[in-house]
Amino acid sequence: MSATGEKLAIALGMLVLATSCTTKFNTSAQSSPSANVTEVTSSQTVAAITIDGSSTVYPITQAIAKQFQAESQDQTQVKVDISGTSGGFEKFCAGKTDINNASRPILSAEMKVCNKNGVRFIELPVAFDALTIAVNPQNTWAKDITTTELKKMWEPEAQKKITKWNQVRASWPDRPLNLYGAGNKSGTFDYFTEAIVGKVGASRTDYTASEDDQVLVDGISKDPNALGYFGFAYLEENQNKLKALPVDSGKGKGAVVPSRETVEKIQYQPLSRPLFIYVNAQSAQKKRAVKDFVDFYIQKAPTTVASVGYVPLPEEGYHLDKVHFTRGKVGTVFEGEAEVNLSIGELLRKQAKF
Repeated sequence: MSATGEKLAIALGMLVLATSCTTKFNTSAQSSPSANVTEVTSSQTVAAITIDGSSTVYPITQAIAKQFQAESQDQTQVKVDISGTSGGFEKFCAGKTDINNASRPILSAEMKVCNKNGVRFIELPVAFDALTIAVNPQNTWAKDITTTELKKMWEPEAQKKITKWNQVRASWPDRPLNLYGAGNKSGTFDYFTEAIVGKVGASRTDYTASEDDQVLVDGISKDPNALGYFGFAYLEENQNKLKALPVDSGKGKGAVVPSRETVEKIQYQPLSRPLFIYVNAQSAQKKRAVKDFVDFYIQKAPTTVASVGYVPLPEEGYHLDKVHFTRGKVGTVFEGEAEVNLSIGELLRKQAKF
């Protein structure tokens, strides 16, 4: 899609929002009506805000949390932990956390648990990521990689069979292939396996796995035979320790490097993806600190997202977040499934119609 087409699509999406402002949020995932978060009880004092989930989204949320605490008048504490998107949703849907960081949309099974426990959620896209394929800087042979080769490395059938670099590409050396990737409670694992292998969760298991991207970075940086995948911000933070491989999707674009520009131009596919926070609607309604923090998050996201190495949404995206959060619109636009090859413009059209 051209840049002009993207702008037109976004403008049309905003028109839909403006002309349907009285329409209720799609709550197919949630049986309760929307809760307006502007009705927060002003006398409520909250000592802590609890956040868990994705290590990919962690750098954004942690940076904003530090800013919020520095500017907070009542010394509100914001605790941000990492357990992976899936691990975070387990806690969030049990009502144990106020916000979940997520590198993929909430899934149907997770929505059922949230409904069972009476947890209504507000879905807020906050950034786009270029899921990065990285090797050790001492790797002099791999200049790029194809999605077909990535599948050959990572599919379940590769387990204990594809163990050397030259088994993937004949011109590569007869050296051990040591893989590093997301753990199975990570949204990055879910997205990568669907985008590359073709099915969510389909992966070999004989690799170094972690829900914490920094653990993967550290492993790859010490292993000349390594290849791994993780969020783009971790490459930006560790450029002296890693080398990113351009990825060829086989769609005629050639090998494309992960970058803000290639994400915005819809070139780095299928490894571009949206990042989210999910807010417990009851927490936002009852705890002023949670409402204030999410308002602050939406305000600071554009600059913070860019500063940590991800791709900010256009201004319209954060405006939609503000509208949806203020109105307390609960539910999801993704119908319980992740979506591969989604562009920023397509995400905004979904949100505008929500």
